[in-house]
Amino acid sequence: MTAFSAILGAVIVGGVLWDAFETVILPRRVTRRFRLTRLFYYYTWKPWAAVSAKISNRRRRESLLGLYGPLSLLHLLALWAVGLVVGFALLQWAAGSNLEGAGTSRVFATDLYFSGTTFFTLGLGDVRPDSTVSRALSVLESGMGFAFLAMVISYLPVVYQAFSRREANISLLDARAGTPPTAAELLRRNMDHTSSLENILHEWEHWAAELLESHISYSVLGYFRSQHDNQSWIGALTAILDATALCQVGLERAPGRQAQLTFAMARHAAVDLAQVYNTPPHRGAERLGDQELQLLREQLAAGGIHLKPDPALAWKLAELRAMYEPYVAALAERFLVELPLWYRPADAHDNWRTSRWGGAMTA
Repeated sequence: MTAFSAILGAVIVGGVLWDAFETVILPRRVTRRFRLTRLFYYYTWKPWAAVSAKISNRRRRESLLGLYGPLSLLHLLALWAVGLVVGFALLQWAAGSNLEGAGTSRVFATDLYFSGTTFFTLGLGDVRPDSTVSRALSVLESGMGFAFLAMVISYLPVVYQAFSRREANISLLDARAGTPPTAAELLRRNMDHTSSLENILHEWEHWAAELLESHISYSVLGYFRSQHDNQSWIGALTAILDATALCQVGLERAPGRQAQLTFAMARHAAVDLAQVYNTPPHRGAERLGDQELQLLREQLAAGGIHLKPDPALAWKLAELRAMYEPYVAALAERFLVELPLWYRPADAHDNWRTSRWGGAMTA
């Protein structure tokens, strides 16, 4: 029993420390299936998403989904702390529960209490280690307690800074591509100035690269919802992919080279993030059928933009879409977000118009 407790305690402590290292410090994707963090998100997100999906009111549903990311991060940190406390309590128990103090007895509850006060460095002194092994374990655990506190202090600001950078660029799309962002609106608002469109696509090439890097390093960011219900990182990524696909095959005056570069980076982000969140690619709902393509043509034409009169245009677009749509469709299904249309919906309004007073304003 003693040997089993020692092995179990060592496995718990080692497993928690390694999982925290991979999640917080290691800046690359971990492909191993069995991970504490992966299991935590798998078994907490599914019921949370299932409950949220039953809420018909979009605002309330998004509010509930928006709580998951921050709460899950705090609960994950708490899970690690509990795991370390229990693990060290098992090691103290295996070492013989050599603890002394008023009213102490050789029961696991005493080891658990002592482990908790040591890990959180309370230093109450009512229970003290009474052997060399117990003292060594106490020193080791208190050091880990300090390290854990330092990790939390440094980890949370980094996560929120990455979230802020992601959302700042998504907010820029409200003026540049409408809300929700669409390829047609992005081109319509910026096509008159080719250099402006090229600069925008260049900026979004960098945004896609930063999105990939930050979400691989801190995968919890994927569960953080945007400030507005009609915005999301998946929707922004999809709109940019749609626009760059159109620029490559459908428009004559488009910055083709920059469109290719931005498309390649955004597609890379979509494919790799589908792997990070374990979402196998699949065909979602058809986003650009014949009717949608005709609406896209009409909306672009109303803005003075005409697609190439190429009978193979739909086929060429389908070829490019096949490179990313299965991945963004899988991500959208996982995170319960809606993919944007290719054209601007008739009832769409920029977010500044959706305030309490926005409807009474004129552009």
